[in-house]
Amino acid sequence: MSAKTLGDSPNAQINKNILGRYATLPLQENVVQATYVWIDGTGMDLRCKDRTLDFIPTSPKDLPVWDFPGHFQGKTRNVETYLQPVAIYKDPFRRSNNILVMCDTYKLDGSPTQTNKRKSCLEVCNKCADAEPWFGIEQEYTFLDFDGHPLGWPKNGYPGPQGPYNCGVGANKVFGRDIVDAHYRACLYAGIKVFGTNAESMPAQWEFQVGPCTGITVADDLWMARFLLHRIAEEFGIVVTLDPKPMPGDWSGAGAHTNVSTKAMREDGGIHEIEKAIDKLSKCHERHIRVYDPKQGTDNIRRLTGNGSTSSINDFSVGVADRYTSIRIPRSVNNNGKGYFEDRRPSSNCDPYSVVEAILRTICLNE
Repeated sequence: MSAKTLGDSPNAQINKNILGRYATLPLQENVVQATYVWIDGTGMDLRCKDRTLDFIPTSPKDLPVWDFPGHFQGKTRNVETYLQPVAIYKDPFRRSNNILVMCDTYKLDGSPTQTNKRKSCLEVCNKCADAEPWFGIEQEYTFLDFDGHPLGWPKNGYPGPQGPYNCGVGANKVFGRDIVDAHYRACLYAGIKVFGTNAESMPAQWEFQVGPCTGITVADDLWMARFLLHRIAEEFGIVVTLDPKPMPGDWSGAGAHTNVSTKAMREDGGIHEIEKAIDKLSKCHERHIRVYDPKQGTDNIRRLTGNGSTSSINDFSVGVADRYTSIRIPRSVNNNGKGYFEDRRPSSNCDPYSVVEAILRTICLNE
């Protein structure tokens, strides 16, 4: 990347107040601006485009299928990706009746694209509906300056060692809180079930949590929350990275710790169901590692080193209140004899559809 600084970001230099003169212009009744959002051919990045509707939709089924000219096809002809609406959210940017639309991607022949993991995830969630699975995902991420350097870090060195930054307060401990708060509020307005936020162990690194949600909803919500995070940071001229190890060396990586429970786990004596599920997970560790990052483990290997509150990528482990294990049983769950477990292996750039599907296949479908 270029050596530009944050102050040189084109977005940071635009006077955002001017937009307000036009954002408040009245529209005709029932005119809706819909922003279609989808996962592109990388399986990690999001794209969007807008269209005008002449009605107020009440369901994704009301919305038209749209198209996008492919995923990195280069000179290949006659290739289009079709955008199938699957979830609607309120638009925190335009407000009023305007909406954000989460979309699945399909090929011309009706088959899902390679990066459409939602279709198979939904099929598995439907098979497991009687188990009433709940999920909560802790999304860690890092703010970067326009030059790719972590926000607030010295340009020719490093900040002080980790310790005072996690849940920190103060200008010398946390960077980017304005974006975090804007994102938090925007998610709640949109209808995304955000549980909370906090500063993480590495300066410029943060976390928000989505859930608890039933089944596939947690993945829909997380993808749209990621979209809002990138979109809001764009206005500040700051870049968001979901790289699971944004800085080499003795700095914390970034994960998407996934909390899981079924109805049986939440009932009295549920700890025994938790133990059964963990035993099943222990038998297919390698398969889950491949699913838990979009590069089949090659990204996560930089993070899951056995240091910095991570387990080793090579070994499956479990413990009570132990953040150096693959699976953590919270102390309160162990004491109460029921609740949930935390799978700490998914990387920050994981596809939550794939994570949810893999976990349910293992613990509910015994696959």
